[in-house]
Amino acid sequence: MNSQTPLPVDIDVLSVKKMQEEGERFVLLDVREPEEFATAAIEGSLQIPMRTVPSRLADLEPHRGERIVVHCHHGGRSARVAQWLRDQGFEQVQNMAGGIDAWSQQVDSTVPRY
Repeated sequence: MNSQTPLPVDIDVLSVKKMQEEGERFVLLDVREPEEFATAAIEGSLQIPMRTVPSRLADLEPHRGERIVVHCHHGGRSARVAQWLRDQGFEQVQNMAGGIDAWSQQVDSTVPRY
């Protein structure tokens, strides 16, 4: 049983960047399509397209007790995946509000916008 305090559903991009800088252990899950990932990506992301998450749940199982931050282009798909994962018992899942577009604007301008 997970005794951790549940995290808020959404997390902003600056908080995710701070977690990276501080060496916090978490999974950054990119649920965009492969062609989107090829266009722009955040280093260290695990890429599992939204439509394949249910069939690839076993890939996430080792991270069940860890923090997982889900992102997409603007935050819509990732919000749905984050909620679905929470419904599957992944309690430490968050949606990166604004997605990679917000990341490009607020954190790393070298990540292309599309």
